[in-house]
Amino acid sequence: MTYRTGQVVDVTAGEVAHGGWCVARPDDGPVIFVRHALPGERVLARITDVTTRLARAEAIEILAASPDRVEPPCPHARPGRCGGCDWQHADLAAQRSLKAAVIRQQLRRLAGLDTEVTVEPLPGDADGEPDAGLGWRTRVQFAVREDGVAGLRAHRSHEVIDIGRCLIAHPAITELGLTGRRWEGVASVEALVATGSGERAVIISGKTKRGGGEIPVSAIGADSVLRRSGPGLTPLRGRPYLSQHAAGRDWRVGAGAFWQVHPGAADALAGAVTAWLDPQPGDVVLDLYCGTGLFAGVLAPAVGPGGTVIGVEADQAAVRDARHNLREWPWARVHRGDVAALLRPEGARVALPAARLVVADPPRSGLAREIVEYLGAPENGAVRFAYVSCDPATLARDIGLLTARGWALSGLRAFDAFPMTHHVECVASLGRLRAGLGLGGALSRDVVAKTGDAGQQALVFQDAQRLGAGLPGVPVLLAEGGDGRRRHPGREGALGDLPAQHRGQAHVGSGVRFVAYRHSRTVLDWQYCQSQRFDTSRD
Repeated sequence: MTYRTGQVVDVTAGEVAHGGWCVARPDDGPVIFVRHALPGERVLARITDVTTRLARAEAIEILAASPDRVEPPCPHARPGRCGGCDWQHADLAAQRSLKAAVIRQQLRRLAGLDTEVTVEPLPGDADGEPDAGLGWRTRVQFAVREDGVAGLRAHRSHEVIDIGRCLIAHPAITELGLTGRRWEGVASVEALVATGSGERAVIISGKTKRGGGEIPVSAIGADSVLRRSGPGLTPLRGRPYLSQHAAGRDWRVGAGAFWQVHPGAADALAGAVTAWLDPQPGDVVLDLYCGTGLFAGVLAPAVGPGGTVIGVEADQAAVRDARHNLREWPWARVHRGDVAALLRPEGARVALPAARLVVADPPRSGLAREIVEYLGAPENGAVRFAYVSCDPATLARDIGLLTARGWALSGLRAFDAFPMTHHVECVASLGRLRAGLGLGGALSRDVVAKTGDAGQQALVFQDAQRLGAGLPGVPVLLAEGGDGRRRHPGREGALGDLPAQHRGQAHVGSGVRFVAYRHSRTVLDWQYCQSQRFDTSRD
C-alpha cells in the first residue's frame, strides 16, 4: 500500500520514537510516524508527509485511548497547530517514561548498551504540584508574520500560529505582552528572564524590507531591549546581560548567550557533574564548550589553587562572561576557540595540560571527532568524563565511540528539563577502564559489534582485519546498508564467517566494529566513518 498526503488511515500506535512520535507498523504499508498519539492507542491518523521509506501523520481522532492520555492544557497543542509541544496529551509521569524509553532505545541501538533510565522531574514539576510542567520556559523566541503578529511555528512548517499566550512560557515573559502587539518590519522577537534576579530582556531581530515604523522601545516593559544584527546584539536600552543564579551564586550571562531554559536545570546539572567528577584539590579539569562558565565555576573552588581548570568556548560574548564569572579563581582560565581545532595537534594554538577530569556540554550535534580521539588517548590523562547532552541520539553515538576506546558508562541521569516537549537533558558518567575507578574488567582493545543485523552485506572479515592491522589503535567501521543494497562489490562477506558472538561482546583480537547505515543519512556519524579511512567512495 502507498500513502498520499491528506489520506486518513486507521492504525495502532506502537513504541515511542525520538522526536515526539509513536511508530505504527501497518501490515499492508510502510511504517508511519504518528504525532499526538500514545503507545497502544488506536487512532485515525492523517498523513502529512510521505517519503520512499516512511510516512508521517498526526492523530486526528482517538478510537481507543491510553490510560496515560489527558486533555492538553493548551488549545493550540493539536494537530495542525503549534509545534512547540509534543506530549501535552500525556500526563507528566507518562511523558517522563516516554523520554526514558527513547534514551534506552538510543543506547541500545547506537552504543550496544542495555541501561535502565529514569527521567527525574526538576523542582516545580513533580507530580501533583500546581501547574506542574507549565510556566517553566525562561527564553521564548516568537516568529513574526507578515501582518506583524508574533506567534510560534506549526510543526515542520514555516506557518506562524497566533497563540496569544504560551502556557509553557515563564509568567514573567507572558507579562511582557509581546504577542499582543504588532511588530511590523520585524522577523522575530525573543524574550528571556533571569528567575533569580527577575531581570528581563527582549531581543528584536531582522528589520526587513517590508518597512514599518520604529519599535517604541519605551513601551517594552523589559529591563533591557536589544537588536540582533548578524551574530551580535546592540543594546537599545539597558545592559546587554542578565544576572542568573545557580549553584549558590550569581552569574553574568549575556542576553544572547546560552543558559538552561528551565529554572531548575542549571542547579541539577551542576550537581550531577560535580558528583561524578568528584574534583579533589590539585586536580586538572577541562571544561569543553564551557559557555559562560557554569561547570568551570563550580569545579574551580574544589580543585583549589594547586589545581587548574581550563574552559574552551568559541562564542566571543560567552568567553567574556566566563572570564568575568571565573575572575575569583586565577587558576581557572578560558580559551576562546573551536574545541575541535584546539584539540587538533596541527591547529592547536594553546598547549592543554593532561587533565584527569573532563566535562563537555556540546550542541545537539554531539562531540567533535577530535574530542573522541582526545579522550581515547590514554596519554592525555583523562579518567572521568561528564557528558551533558540534550540529544539522546548523538549522546548514545558518542558513548559507543568512547566505549570502543577504553571507556565505560558508569551511570546516566536524565532530567525532564523541557516538560511537554520531547526534549530531555542527560548527564552521562563515564570512566576509563583500569583507571582505579572501580569499574572492573581489563581494558579490551577489541571493538564491540553494535548491531545484530550488520552482516548481510559486509566487508570480508579477513579484509577488515588486515585493514585494522594497518591502523593501530583505530577501530575499523565495518558497514552494511540497511536497505539490502550491495555496498562494496567483490568485497562482501557475511557474519557467518565471523567467530560466534552475542551483541555487546567484542570480537576477540579483531579490532573490528560493525555498524549499520542507510545511504549517507544515519544517526551514526557518517563523516566519522569517512575520517577513519573506511572506503565510502562507491556509495
